Amino acid sequence: MSEEQRDGEHGFDEAGDASVKSGGASGTVTVVVVDGDDRHELTVPAGANLREALRSADLSPYARLTERANCGGRGLCATCGVRLRDDVAPEHWHDALAARFGYPRLSCRIEVTEDLVVALDREKRVWGRRE
Repeated sequence: MSEEQRDGEHGFDEAGDASVKSGGASGTVTVVVVDGDDRHELTVPAGANLREALRSADLSPYARLTERANCGGRGLCATCGVRLRDDVAPEHWHDALAARFGYPRLSCRIEVTEDLVVALDREKRVWGRRE
């Protein structure tokens, strides 16, 4: 999957947060990924798994240690957490608890059905830094 830039599809508000406008090509959605000071815009098929979309674009949600030691996207290890800038209802019990208490949401449990802004968590408290 390649990263695509589309002029006028996203912008940044005064606080520097990304915003996304709806209106991708038929059957696709836009995911803006905030990685520290960097921002990447991905165009993914509607219904794509967020973890897989991030990994396909070389934007891993994992810390260095958990890049290899994880559950493979089964929602068991809680190492693929990301921060969602949009209100996305959780569908998995672990993701629901994370959303309720403000913890990172599991990217492996998020189906991307509409445009979305995601922040990668650089300072994973349990499993170390991403880089």
